[in-house]
Amino acid sequence: MRTPALYLASYFVSVLGNSIAAIALPLIVLQSTGSAMSAGWVAAATAVPAVLAGLFMGVVIDRINRVTSSVVTDLVSAASVAALPIVDGLVGLEVGWFVLFGVVGSLGDVPGMTAREALLPRVARSSTISTERLIGLRESLGGISLLIGPAVAGLLMTLFEGSTVLWVTAGTSFLAALLTLGIPRHVGRPDDAPATAPLGAWNEFVEGWRLLTRTRLVAVVTGLSLLSVMTLSAFQALILPVHFTLIDQPGRLGFVLTSIAAGLLTGSALYVAFTHRLTRRVWLVTGLLVSSLGFLVIGLLPTTWLLLTGGFVLGLGSGLCGALLGLLTISAVPESALGRVMGTQNALMTAAAPAAILLAAVVIEQVSLTVAALGFVALWVLTSVVAVADPALRDLDPNEPETVDA
Repeated sequence: MRTPALYLASYFVSVLGNSIAAIALPLIVLQSTGSAMSAGWVAAATAVPAVLAGLFMGVVIDRINRVTSSVVTDLVSAASVAALPIVDGLVGLEVGWFVLFGVVGSLGDVPGMTAREALLPRVARSSTISTERLIGLRESLGGISLLIGPAVAGLLMTLFEGSTVLWVTAGTSFLAALLTLGIPRHVGRPDDAPATAPLGAWNEFVEGWRLLTRTRLVAVVTGLSLLSVMTLSAFQALILPVHFTLIDQPGRLGFVLTSIAAGLLTGSALYVAFTHRLTRRVWLVTGLLVSSLGFLVIGLLPTTWLLLTGGFVLGLGSGLCGALLGLLTISAVPESALGRVMGTQNALMTAAAPAAILLAAVVIEQVSLTVAALGFVALWVLTSVVAVADPALRDLDPNEPETVDA
């Protein structure tokens, strides 16, 4: 059980660090530059290299030991964050420094996520924990990180001054690297690595893209995940903040976001506890139905207590089927190509969030907040209906029982 424990602990502290940084870093940019536009430029400048790194680093992850790639990417993330308080102490921080180290950090963030995800099948097989249960545990820990991360960030910003907080987030990435380093190196080698010479890097990238787009199950799961990220990002980053600003209650936004994280944690825990009691098809349909109900409630922009309820229901539905979507990709893709396929998926998810926020901003500006909210709800409900009806998602259970190594 040592290897799964190290893997899960590494994932937990990594997501916790990202959750803290997502709250603290924009505030530090604002404090250092005094400009909201600067925070926007930093976010935009780091998004593009993050997407490109996610697209092309998958080839590298499939070529080298995945324990090594996880450790290296975590160290890159740690160094890029730690550089900011060092520069602040020497010469002071300006927007250019945030952009520079944000770009460097983006080269580790998405590839690091991909390497850790691609490592999971071998971690599961090196223990007596099934892949389904391990993914469910990972998603539960992710929910806990998202639940406590904003509160930790707020506490740290109160206790420490300015960029000093970033030493904590750099420390989480460094700790994640140390924990992953404890995983035996043989676990990082895919079982089905080809014995022949590898293809050229570009050909391997194209091969991974073809696996994603031409494998019907993977393509549908990717599309479903993409639309989920877009809808959730639009509500979290713009629609709900605008709503609470208009009713002059901006402080309540955090409670709604916390309710979503609490629902996600609950749904993931239920999946872990009862994963083998229900078929994968039932988990998927139930999760999509519950999350659609949650989005519908939120999309109506009702009173705050209903928004809290809707947020919890939304998170609950996402937790019920979130781990399953990851499992379906793992089970449908050769292990030697997981880095490329998951890297492309993560790159698309990274690009989807700002695209959805921009779309929501245009609709709010040109039409109304209500139309933007209901439009994204309709998009998600339609996506869920199409996914449930798709033949690729009808028979999801494996033909043979999963085996594990002793």
